[in-house]
Amino acid sequence: MTSKIINQFYLLIPLIMSSQISAQSFDQYVDTIVGPAADLVSNIIFFELTLGGNSFPLIVVWLIAAGVFFTIYLRFINITGFKHAYELLRGKHPESGSSGELSYFQALATAVSGTVGIGNIGGVAIVISLGGPGAIFWLIVAGFVGMTTKFVESVAGVMFRNINPDGSVSGGPMYYLEKGIGSMGYAKFGKFLGTFYALGIVIGCLGIGNMFQSNQAFEQFLFISGGEKSFFADKGWLFGGLLAALVGLVILGGIQSIAKVTSKLVPFMTIFYVIGSLIVLGINFDKIPWAFSAILSQAFSPTSMAGGVIGVMILGFQRAAFSNEAGIGSAAIAHSTMKTDNPIKAGFIGLMEPFIDTVIICTMTGLVIITTIYSPDIASQGLQGIQLTSKAFSSTISWSAGPLSFIAILFAFSTMIAWSYYGLKGWTYLVGESFYAESFFKIIFCIFVAIGCMVNLGSILKLSDALIFVVAIPNLLGLYLLSPLIKQALETYKLER
Repeated sequence: MTSKIINQFYLLIPLIMSSQISAQSFDQYVDTIVGPAADLVSNIIFFELTLGGNSFPLIVVWLIAAGVFFTIYLRFINITGFKHAYELLRGKHPESGSSGELSYFQALATAVSGTVGIGNIGGVAIVISLGGPGAIFWLIVAGFVGMTTKFVESVAGVMFRNINPDGSVSGGPMYYLEKGIGSMGYAKFGKFLGTFYALGIVIGCLGIGNMFQSNQAFEQFLFISGGEKSFFADKGWLFGGLLAALVGLVILGGIQSIAKVTSKLVPFMTIFYVIGSLIVLGINFDKIPWAFSAILSQAFSPTSMAGGVIGVMILGFQRAAFSNEAGIGSAAIAHSTMKTDNPIKAGFIGLMEPFIDTVIICTMTGLVIITTIYSPDIASQGLQGIQLTSKAFSSTISWSAGPLSFIAILFAFSTMIAWSYYGLKGWTYLVGESFYAESFFKIIFCIFVAIGCMVNLGSILKLSDALIFVVAIPNLLGLYLLSPLIKQALETYKLER
């Protein structure tokens, strides 16, 4: 393992120093550099332990263990607190004069926009093709478990946020790691974890929240505009430039501008996609009982090549983690801006996010695929990701491919603008809050939007997966240490209600 990583590192040097740029297009040259770098980073972060013929990515096991621990430790708050979360979102328990920048709904919409992306449409298809219908069961379980992790992250985000002199908010894992752990007498360790997280989120936001999204948006745009015959077919840089300009127009206005867009875009995207899914499921109503039977039976007795029950379980949990990012801590950056002086309320709003993102949208995608085109040899059909989902929809509604591609582009766009804010807060944590620091980061972010349209999907998938999962290490370690404080605050809140 070590020698393989070292060899890949040395492979980067001649590629970067190569003088053969003129023999390649710019797109190809960029991918030549990104590809080996992606392999290097992925092999380090997704180190696997093999046991009984199954491979366990240790970072995914780290996420699963945290979700299970918090769910049990907080007595299944993800289930018992769901009704109260819905009441808060509807404005049943309002606050006035509270600190913060965004309403409950705006904060939730911004967080959901960062998680509802291409993975909800294409990633679920990949899981089914590899693990069969049974993987959906574990994806749903992971979604419910992730609700508790999001609860804990959101509480900590508000509990240890910074309210700046101008009323703006800076919060998220880097702040609750530094201030929370520092309050326990471990100031240097807390600062180290906060810095680790901030570095990770800055780099990671350029992958999962940026290049991967713009790459897939470009692929969907080509599909709508004529594929290989499209004017943009060999002009990824041009589409990327236009997309970067649109992203820039939104993010220049800061979190208020982002929230205005996401609070309108997220409900539209979600409702449109759910209605489309329900139409397909309604037409194929007779297959729904079989679909649920296949999901349940193959979750425990899989017939796929995924490596038995454990293999299917890991596939489901890994896709859920990629989809809702529970344990990553990114959404806590958005939830920390909530207008509330009670951190527990932010936690209840936060737990709604994985329910919307994973339990509803990902499950809808899975059911559409299973009731339309699924077969045991689906992996051999030559389609992957969103192409498979598109085939599932169009097999029932022939004209649905175009609208689905448009929604996918909106999903990608909303994810990019939310992740620009996450990365920005990591950046300002490292270099300080200033107009010039923020402007510099926003320009770099937009440049990477364009770069994402010029590299191959394989490299982007590896790089984005790896870079986003690494920040779960300091985040969850800090949350374990803060969990007694969060539990005490929750018990106090229950007594005061």
